[in-house]
Amino acid sequence: MGHRAEESRAAAGGFFRRRLRGLWVLLLIMGPGIITSSADNDAGGIATYSLAGAEYGLSMIWLMLPTALLLIIIQEMCARMAVVSGKGLSDLIRERFGVKYTFYTMVVLVIANLGTTLAEFAGIAAALELFKISRYLSVPFSILFLMWLVVKGTYGSVEKVFLAACFLFVSYVVTGFLVSPDWTEVFHALVSPTIRTDPPYLVMMVGLVGTTVSPWMLFYLQASIVDKGTGMKKDLTVSRIDVIFGSVVVCVVATFIMLTCAFTLHKAGIQITEASEAALALAPLAGDYSKWLFAFGLFNASMFAASILPLSTAYTVCEAFGWESSLDKKFSEAPQFYGLYCFTIFLSGLIILIPGLPLVKIMYVSQVLQGLVLPAVLVFMVLLVNDRSLMGDHAGGLVLNIVSWGSVAALILLNVAAVFFSALELMPWRL
Repeated sequence: MGHRAEESRAAAGGFFRRRLRGLWVLLLIMGPGIITSSADNDAGGIATYSLAGAEYGLSMIWLMLPTALLLIIIQEMCARMAVVSGKGLSDLIRERFGVKYTFYTMVVLVIANLGTTLAEFAGIAAALELFKISRYLSVPFSILFLMWLVVKGTYGSVEKVFLAACFLFVSYVVTGFLVSPDWTEVFHALVSPTIRTDPPYLVMMVGLVGTTVSPWMLFYLQASIVDKGTGMKKDLTVSRIDVIFGSVVVCVVATFIMLTCAFTLHKAGIQITEASEAALALAPLAGDYSKWLFAFGLFNASMFAASILPLSTAYTVCEAFGWESSLDKKFSEAPQFYGLYCFTIFLSGLIILIPGLPLVKIMYVSQVLQGLVLPAVLVFMVLLVNDRSLMGDHAGGLVLNIVSWGSVAALILLNVAAVFFSALELMPWRL
């Protein structure tokens, strides 16, 4: 009897040890997906979500459901290519499609990433000005801190800082509850799509998709998984959990930002042009706590993404041209990688200090530009993930291919519709 009890306890102990070991492996591998998705909720993203909620109420909130699905599909493809091939996306594009296509892709991406990084520093400046801190103090300090963080850190230490920043996005969820939304109305808006053909509405849709599914994130996610060393195929399941969890979280946060502005600014008829104005307008409508939480979320998101975007640029360009790219390398071992990272941060921060710069336009246009560039990058991805010489048994199947190509087609149609209807508004007979 005692022997059986001892065997039972041993079996139970072995079960829990296996579960704890599995949880530990999960925590070790998770990170790139959560970080990449959270960085999508950057200054430009928060501005775009705020504008959508303030201008159109809950009518665009349904877009977060298909966007979450699209984000999961795209990031899963990136994770799969990273784990199976052990190479970054720009590296694979160069090998598969040649230097010419790689060069033009890099040019477009660097321009788009620079515009988005400018938006991050605009967000830093705008958020801290709400706390009465001048941008001429906040921006230089942020530049120095972000350079020190990456140049002096390792992949592990930098990832820990990024993961901590991810958890701070909860401030937007708290703000959403503080405004006491009508949850029945929110649920109805989620499951009842509102589609319009007027140009501003279509352009805003492109902006929402562009800020949630951005080209830079595809390159950063794949490069960071490779840099982390998640290169064994048995880690693929955990990497998939990582990207699914991150994709859901980013869309939940975006939804809460939109509903916060919908139930406050939209109902009060208040027009805004940037996220910091949304924070200010929340004070008389939902209290000072909402204002400070919204402003803090903007600062955290901006600092977070102001490091991720230059890292994505550095990873992408260095992989494309065969230069060393790793956070675990010293500056002397990867001068192009760290040099490009520091140059992007320094230039972006410097430009933001120019008086009279139209910060709102920079933030909004950068998100629309990301949305317009996205389909071209997705075409490369889908072709690569279906290359059996590269992916072997992990190449895309029939169902995934239908969904992937369908997503690319939908994004292209959305972008063409936005450009077409916007052009109609500018025709002489409409003036």
